Amino acid sequence: MIPAPGKVYLVGAGPGDPGLLTVRGKELLQRADVVVYDSLANEALLAHAPRAENIFVGKRSGRHLLTQDDINRILIDQAGRSGAVVRLKGGDPFVFGRGGEEALALAAAGIPFEVVPGVSAGIAVPAYAGIPVTHRGLSGSVSFITGHLGCDDGAVALDRLHLQGTLVFFMASATLEFIAGELLRLERPAQTPIALVESGTLGDQRSYFGTLGAAVALARDNDIRPPMLLIVGEVAALHEKLAWFENRPLYGRRVAVTHARTSGDDLVAGLRERGADVFEFPTVEIAPAAPDGGPIDVAGAGWIVLTSVNGVETLFERLARSGLDARALHGIRLCTVGVKTAVALERRSIRAEASPERYEAKSVVDLLESIGGPVAGVRILLPRADIARAGLSDELRRRGADVTELHAYRTGIPKDMAAQVELLAAFAPQYVTFTSAAAARNLAVMLGPDGLKGLKGTAHFAAIGPVAAEAARAIGLRVDIEPSVHRAAEMVAAIAEWDRAHPV
Repeated sequence: MIPAPGKVYLVGAGPGDPGLLTVRGKELLQRADVVVYDSLANEALLAHAPRAENIFVGKRSGRHLLTQDDINRILIDQAGRSGAVVRLKGGDPFVFGRGGEEALALAAAGIPFEVVPGVSAGIAVPAYAGIPVTHRGLSGSVSFITGHLGCDDGAVALDRLHLQGTLVFFMASATLEFIAGELLRLERPAQTPIALVESGTLGDQRSYFGTLGAAVALARDNDIRPPMLLIVGEVAALHEKLAWFENRPLYGRRVAVTHARTSGDDLVAGLRERGADVFEFPTVEIAPAAPDGGPIDVAGAGWIVLTSVNGVETLFERLARSGLDARALHGIRLCTVGVKTAVALERRSIRAEASPERYEAKSVVDLLESIGGPVAGVRILLPRADIARAGLSDELRRRGADVTELHAYRTGIPKDMAAQVELLAAFAPQYVTFTSAAAARNLAVMLGPDGLKGLKGTAHFAAIGPVAAEAARAIGLRVDIEPSVHRAAEMVAAIAEWDRAHPV
């Protein structure tokens, strides 16, 4: 019996900003077996597909890796051996995305498919530049036009346009001179407002405004490069009042976020919300600690201090292995360090009695004693990493507590990161953040002395608290930014405040 083919989902990835992925697109990525993507789809979206095989079919270094026929064959072949194949395409699959060609090939091969529309660059990029593509009294229509003009039928295509509305040209950098010339020939006024937007919706978006008659000089003088959109029409002048994306406090700032592969979302989201161009650089690999084989003994404990999400998960895994559940924690006070740790515990329908704002050993223990009295003689369980800094356990023992440490997880350096190290150097961050001591220590190992020296010459360093800051200083870095409250939101605010006072 011949097995039934899988299904291919032609998913619009949006114009670049990973936050513009649709809910349906995210849902399909989460259950994808294979993701086939190109250079216009933001690679950050692949994090939504942790179990999928990723196949890149785009263009790198000016070279097309595969033809469209090759891509069609890959989709058909993968559908023959996989359950769910997501074809992730920049923008919308059916707006200059060649999604129609891929859908026709799938239909001819008898492969089931579904089209998931995406946010088109033709709408999103102007919006991020402060330009509504339609506006009462200025433009009652909008035309999306390929920039691949200049061939024999180029002038004919432009002749058919409703030239009084808004015109949005995709992929226009190589043919800008031809496009501008044709519009002028068709008597679009030379003083018509235009916008040229490079890398629209991304952290390094650049927008330039002028007139149709000066469009070519504008692009040349500012060295505008693809991907670039040309917007032509009276609405382009509205950017003076409606610009928002490039007016955010960290717009144009390049920030490298070092973190564990499974964390960092809040910090990344907060930085992007403020306009930063963020490069995520995993420096910590998290793995389960080797089980010790013995049951967990929580009887008689006065406190359990949880310093990470992994600590929460380990606690409940150990309880389950011991034939226990949350009821075993009755009468035991719980302390969580960090917002994510508190949320992980709350998902178990348990609220912590203590959640310190500062992750310093003395501050944590002071809070425990302010709630439950002196810790002298109190049994305290401390789930933690196998190589975690001993400061908290040392402070507890100094005050007479009976501390039992549970190795919740192991930390290591991610493997096969050579390409990422090269990308970090090319990114040339102006700020580098550390949310743990391990992130700082591992960065030094991954970059080596020369790489770390180069980074020191271009970047300012931010640490979320004293533990991370101490580790950064130990590898020779000067920590300029450290929030008074050790949370992601406060870290973002501290970077923005420092940047205002010290423009980079």
